[in-house]
Amino acid sequence: MEVKEGEYYLSALMNSINEFYQDKLNLLKIDFQIEKYLDCLLNGDVDRAVQVLQNIIENAIKYGDGHSIYIKFSEEEDCCLITIKNTGCSLPDNEVPHIFESFWRGSNVGEKNGSGLGLYICRQLMKQMGGDIFGYSKNGIMEITVVFCRA
Repeated sequence: MEVKEGEYYLSALMNSINEFYQDKLNLLKIDFQIEKYLDCLLNGDVDRAVQVLQNIIENAIKYGDGHSIYIKFSEEEDCCLITIKNTGCSLPDNEVPHIFESFWRGSNVGEKNGSGLGLYICRQLMKQMGGDIFGYSKNGIMEITVVFCRA
């Protein structure tokens, strides 16, 4: 998992995500919204950042109820936080702390394929880029927040 040091604009990251998912989610009839944001310069590897967000969105598609995926933005100190929310989370609250562990899969996976490595890899990539990732679930809404450091 090589991470290249560099800088990129938030808009480059979000344009890539929007281009990749807008049509796909429209075909799946999943309401997909990206909140308005102020562009800023971020530290890290834009390709790995795209990989992290794509993994989270793919999980939202796979484990959500197919109604909506929403991306919102916030700021904290010198960081840009991107939160991906999806409806229909059936993961029990006591399992949420384990979602970033390697080879761990929740009790809600059913027959869905997977290795339990996706979110673990996301955390490793974010740590290499000086950021972080964490998750939260409440009332059937899953939120995964990715912390990117500003340049």
